[in-house]
Amino acid sequence: MIQGTGSNVGKSLLVAGLCRAARARGLSVAPFKPQNMSNNAAVTADGGEIGRAQALQALACGLVPHTDMNPVLLKPESDVGSQVIVQGKRLTTVRARDYQTLKPQLMAPVQESFARLRAAHDLVIVEGAGSPAEVNLRAGDIANMGFARAAGVPVILTGDIDRGGVIAQIVGTQAVIDAGDAAMIAGFLINRFRGDPRLFDDGYALIEQRSGWRGYGVCPWFGDAWKLPAEDAVDLRSHGGAGGLHVVCLAFSRIANFDDLDPLAQDPGVRLTMLGAGRAIPGDADLVILPGTKSTRADLAFLRAQGWDVDIAAHLRRGGHVLGICGGYQMLGRTVADPDGIEGAAGTDPGLGLLDVDTVMTRDKRLSVVQARHAASGVPFDGYEIHIGRTMGPDRARPFAMLGGAPEGAVSRDGRVTGSYLHGMFRDDAFRTRYLADFGVAAAQGYGAGVEAVLDALAAHLEAHLDVAGLLGLAR
Repeated sequence: MIQGTGSNVGKSLLVAGLCRAARARGLSVAPFKPQNMSNNAAVTADGGEIGRAQALQALACGLVPHTDMNPVLLKPESDVGSQVIVQGKRLTTVRARDYQTLKPQLMAPVQESFARLRAAHDLVIVEGAGSPAEVNLRAGDIANMGFARAAGVPVILTGDIDRGGVIAQIVGTQAVIDAGDAAMIAGFLINRFRGDPRLFDDGYALIEQRSGWRGYGVCPWFGDAWKLPAEDAVDLRSHGGAGGLHVVCLAFSRIANFDDLDPLAQDPGVRLTMLGAGRAIPGDADLVILPGTKSTRADLAFLRAQGWDVDIAAHLRRGGHVLGICGGYQMLGRTVADPDGIEGAAGTDPGLGLLDVDTVMTRDKRLSVVQARHAASGVPFDGYEIHIGRTMGPDRARPFAMLGGAPEGAVSRDGRVTGSYLHGMFRDDAFRTRYLADFGVAAAQGYGAGVEAVLDALAAHLEAHLDVAGLLGLAR
């Protein structure tokens, strides 16, 4: 089990790389994260949802994503509450302070999922969440030491030297956790080192001396990490140079499934700007994307608070294009109604009025992997749906895509505003080529092969700098 001294220390990437390294050694390997918190989810073959990081780790293992790989997923709906997904299905929505009382009920499904993976594979590599040093959350823990001790899984503690204070991160963790938890830690490793690792030899030796734990290596910064799908919104970055097609994505406060943008970010013909709060939409934008969100009405209010509704209107007057995906599609319509208060207080808000459609939130969630056909070009592509709400209206007579014989999405009369519930469309080389061709851009090819190549390079990177054989040898 890979645990971290804090959030975002690189645990997900380390697990993905170790999974690919183990697979290269001929092992049947699977990833596992008992509890994850993310609004960037992946739809699984068994009709559920898991964190996007576990879907990437499954790819590293050569497996189809399954809900057992992430049995508890928390999807924040507000600053103080989250939707609780258990083995792929929504269980309830709780406030953060009430989740502590729910956690003891979740250990059983966590252990069930882990047992199935363990029985089916030679090796399971587990990812923790946050930090075991959060001892105020230790009671009923299922994410870190609570799981490790219940399952008898040895732990490697990972520190992030790039953020500074890594000696205190690791030694301090040992100082605050109890002796039983500390006994589960078999060693540590240092992640994200920049420069000559030999400069940290004395610090590394000090950690070994003070903690009594064995070090398993110092991992240098992996420069191509940005080319892999990110799970955390804090990892969102703009990419590209000064030229090319300028795509501006609005970084909503509750942005979800933002890995839709990864293939665009990596295309040399595209300049992607992730536009944060307080910034105006640039006048040279060619395409504005309204991405998915965990709370459509809340982020619609957020959009208006930034003045982006005014900017979008000006963008369209200049001849620009707008694409809304999932929650962004819902915002483009005339109204967004939530009569049952599913995403917050019951009520109806006016949309942007750029598409002649209306959305009503429903309790049923649509979770499916789909094969679609682009209505304008006939190009087939794969995607997935993960949303609540039903959208109807006259502009659906001009669909974005066809699912079998059913229309999906909507396009404005002038063709410059498009909405769709389909995520993942840009991963498909053929569709991305056709879509960007309308903007005069020749799309790069081989996105999927590129992700595979980066995973291979990541595994080689870990093999070169860590004691991978020693890490894998810890498995019980």
